[in-house]
Amino acid sequence: MQNTIGYAALNHTSPLVPFVFQRRELMAEDVQIEILFCGVCHSDIHQVRDEWGSGVFPMVPGHEIVGKVVKVGSEVSKFKAGDSVGIGCMIDSCGVCLDCLDDLEQFCNKAEFTYNSPDKHTGGTNYGGYSRQIVVNQEFVLNVSDTLDLAAVAPLLCAGITTYSPLKHWKVGKGDKVGIVGLGGLGHMGVKFAHAFGAHVVLFTTSSDKVEDAISLGANEVVVSKNHDAMALHISSFDFILNTVAASHDLDVFTALLKRDGTLCLVGLPDHPHPSSSVANLIFKRRQIAGSLIGGIKETQEMLDFCAEHNITSDIEIIPIQKINEAYERVLKNDVRYRFVIDMGTLKQSHE
Repeated sequence: MQNTIGYAALNHTSPLVPFVFQRRELMAEDVQIEILFCGVCHSDIHQVRDEWGSGVFPMVPGHEIVGKVVKVGSEVSKFKAGDSVGIGCMIDSCGVCLDCLDDLEQFCNKAEFTYNSPDKHTGGTNYGGYSRQIVVNQEFVLNVSDTLDLAAVAPLLCAGITTYSPLKHWKVGKGDKVGIVGLGGLGHMGVKFAHAFGAHVVLFTTSSDKVEDAISLGANEVVVSKNHDAMALHISSFDFILNTVAASHDLDVFTALLKRDGTLCLVGLPDHPHPSSSVANLIFKRRQIAGSLIGGIKETQEMLDFCAEHNITSDIEIIPIQKINEAYERVLKNDVRYRFVIDMGTLKQSHE
């Protein structure tokens, strides 16, 4: 075992504080990574505050990780020291179930998540990316192009793949009318990808001050969802709507906007359920409400390669680790455009 330092929540009510812990020694197929940047996901806040339950403390959050390989195990063939790499929400799975064989490891019942998940190698709990280094099996390490801003790549490992995957699964493309609900960390990536896929993109927001941003990100239209007349103009006109909002809200106003056979896909996970939807709203147009969860490793690499080809990254604000608790409060106030990324070098400087 080897010591490293990170920031951890010691319990569900405590602020994040410096925390020394151990990573496992390098195994044959492991890659040791120096973490340069880690994105701040809203799900980090949910988990640190145990709003979804099952929190294990102390908890080191972080699953939007970008860094450099510093060492590889004896049987590693995919990476070498100096490579730019990424780690997302998963670091292992069973490898033999139908989901894994279909390259959909995110649905594996034995998927091992980057933090707050049992570590099958040590018998302890996994610690995430708010730290200086991490050790991960090569099959769950991703190549990152050095042509992109590495800090702005970090949120692609969760916010990026969470929006890319459903847009690809439902075959969004040229000629489609696509709605994106919410312009936050997820929503701004949804706008960028839907635009890059050639769709006509409509952004739904409750904040009129985000109109200019949405257009600059690639939206063709912006609708303030509190404006009932503006919403009525889009009844039964959408092929697909991606709802990124992580708070409980009325879904009927959006299902009514779908064409026959249209889909409303949910990727935001609220801490309590949405109100029940109108069954008639679904039945009479054969509409559906669906959900989507990140993507498998193969699709995540595809997404990163697509981003490198099209020069797509997240819009970020870089912070030192010492401002992480302040950043959490700002996320809850929607006071970031559109993703915080921690410069993990600030942790090294503070504790060497």
